[in-house]
Amino acid sequence: MLGCASAPTPMLHNTKLSATKGIPLGDAESTAYRRLIERLIYLTNTQSDISFSVNHLSQFVSHPTNEHHQAAMRILRYLKRTPSTGIFLHNKSLIQLKAYSDSDWATCPETRKSITGFSIYLGESLISWKSKKQQTISRSSSKAEYHALAATTCEIQWITYMLHDLHIQHQQPALLCCDNQATIQISHNQVFHEQTKHIEIDCHVVREKLNTDLFKLLPIPSSLQAADFFTKPLPTAQFNILFSKLGMKDIYS
Repeated sequence: MLGCASAPTPMLHNTKLSATKGIPLGDAESTAYRRLIERLIYLTNTQSDISFSVNHLSQFVSHPTNEHHQAAMRILRYLKRTPSTGIFLHNKSLIQLKAYSDSDWATCPETRKSITGFSIYLGESLISWKSKKQQTISRSSSKAEYHALAATTCEIQWITYMLHDLHIQHQQPALLCCDNQATIQISHNQVFHEQTKHIEIDCHVVREKLNTDLFKLLPIPSSLQAADFFTKPLPTAQFNILFSKLGMKDIYS
């Protein structure tokens, strides 16, 4: 792939991959595909911009097809464009946790499960992120958003404990940005309605941490939702805008 043309994004924004579409790969090609995905998963430890694409393709390692292989090759073309890009950790930024939480509702065409995505910053530095398919099916976008919010809350709590163990003084509460108004209203509502009983455990987790001032829940426009990066493939323009919010730098520039 050294002689290939580079790609502006790791995945086309209209990509719809499925386990049943495409021509199955042979044994040798399937083994090569799995080996490539293993290496790309390792690379996501420092290249958060390919997290969603790699997570999506890793779902098809048991029976990969030519469409999955082509999508994996596009990630390599994208990496050729940015071989020296990585997370930049600021040494003088404010010690303040800020998080973004989002989900893509029923995005899987086969199981209709949603995708959880979040990104957490310490000052201006990205220190934690996730792109993962939810374990249960959500009957509404609010439920999917609330599952993502609960996962982000638990991650903030863990990071807070770790900072405490390292004797690092940080400003509390953390700032947690969400672009779903229904989710924010449920978080502040002290009464469980019939429509929210199916997410009661997540509600208790989020509300308990909210009441103890672990974080402050803030609304944010969808256009500025940085966690969108980890829930779906994006058009080039939006990808570049959100990429700039990841705080990644080119060490050769």
